Amino acid sequence: MAKVEHPLQALKAYLPEGAFEPVLALIHRYKVHLTVTKARKSVLGDYRHPVMGANHKISVNGNLNPFEFLITLLHELGHLLCYEEHKNRVEPHGKEWKYLYGLLLADFIQRDIFPNDIKKSLQKTVMNPAATANGETALLLVLRKYDMVKKEGMAFVAHLPEGALFETEKGKLFKKIKKRRIRIECVEVSTGHVYSFSGLSEVRIVN
Repeated sequence: MAKVEHPLQALKAYLPEGAFEPVLALIHRYKVHLTVTKARKSVLGDYRHPVMGANHKISVNGNLNPFEFLITLLHELGHLLCYEEHKNRVEPHGKEWKYLYGLLLADFIQRDIFPNDIKKSLQKTVMNPAATANGETALLLVLRKYDMVKKEGMAFVAHLPEGALFETEKGKLFKKIKKRRIRIECVEVSTGHVYSFSGLSEVRIVN
């Protein structure tokens, strides 16, 4: 995986206004080796604890919008704090991590860094953070509004009206049926088979 090392001052370009100084303080305090990576489909960020005297290592995808970059970085810093306090004696996304990550989020929320819609969605995350980004569908849908690059003709399944036709990246044609508790049922037009989609699935709109 190609990685890019960034002088700490360059982090300003990845963070929302007002976040750089408090982030820098955390990086210095815990001696974090921070790396910005190219886009990874499987993860948005990663944390590795120190080995043989090395520093804590955190990587964050560089293609994220500033608010998602900050939230992802705080997620990984939560793992760092959890390791500092509990080492490997607790579950990676257990109650201890949830508590520490929630404290970090609450601190940055009160700094008035996030827009109101993100702030409102984050209030739920503070109470019970999800282990992965896909577990935060509502939050991610709000964050996507702030992406700098918009894809023409594309939409998230969650934003499509019921009955809308769409095409997946493999060229299969579907019709949106209805939303269940979390997932969304869609029928493949050619076969009539019903599939369950994440609301975050990005698809091509068919008129």
